[in-house]
Amino acid sequence: MPTKKTSLNEEEIINLLNDVLPEVTQDPAVSGKIMNAVQKKLRHKSQVAAFHEYCQKCPLPDLTDDTIKELTARFEHEFGKQGLQLDADNSEDKLFVEVQLNDAVLTSEIPVNNRSLDEDEEPEVKLKFIPFPVALDGDPELVWMMAKKENLSPDEAGMALANAQAEYWETKGGQNALRKGAQRNFPDFVSRVPAKLLGEVGLKRHYKDPETVKVIRQLKPGKKSPSD
Repeated sequence: MPTKKTSLNEEEIINLLNDVLPEVTQDPAVSGKIMNAVQKKLRHKSQVAAFHEYCQKCPLPDLTDDTIKELTARFEHEFGKQGLQLDADNSEDKLFVEVQLNDAVLTSEIPVNNRSLDEDEEPEVKLKFIPFPVALDGDPELVWMMAKKENLSPDEAGMALANAQAEYWETKGGQNALRKGAQRNFPDFVSRVPAKLLGEVGLKRHYKDPETVKVIRQLKPGKKSPSD
């Protein structure tokens, strides 16, 4: 009987690799390279799909300067400014879009359509969160497990985290925490900051408490048995 074709989602692929790699190689360096390469490919695939879906649903009532300016701001918000270009083709009533995400240049075109820029349901792109572990200069062995949106570079995420920290201590919740004995430092900030404030700048906190870095001892190749 013919079998039904199934496909794995990204989480299932990563879990499968975690099960298979230890059976194939006991070298953690090799396993790490394979896992990083697969995760990079999966992130790229997700970014490409999100970009094209956004372009497909994007409203474009006309090609006036005001409309293009508004769409430029929206694309910058969703995908960043790097390599972003919006070029109108009035002869074909299309808008050509180009953006650079990591090492890839993505292009698409948006035809003029009857969707209004003022519609309540704007096209949304759901960018995934990827690991963003952080540590303090004075204690690099203690790591806070955080995450950042995949369109943020590490430097951009670091700046966003610093800005969120400064903003939090000026909020009502931050001021109350200081009056109750909290210190204006990163550990107290990350344990108290609301998830909503972090989410607004593209960050997420997985755990409030730091974890100690675990040093993995590389296994030595075992001796082969005479039967091998």
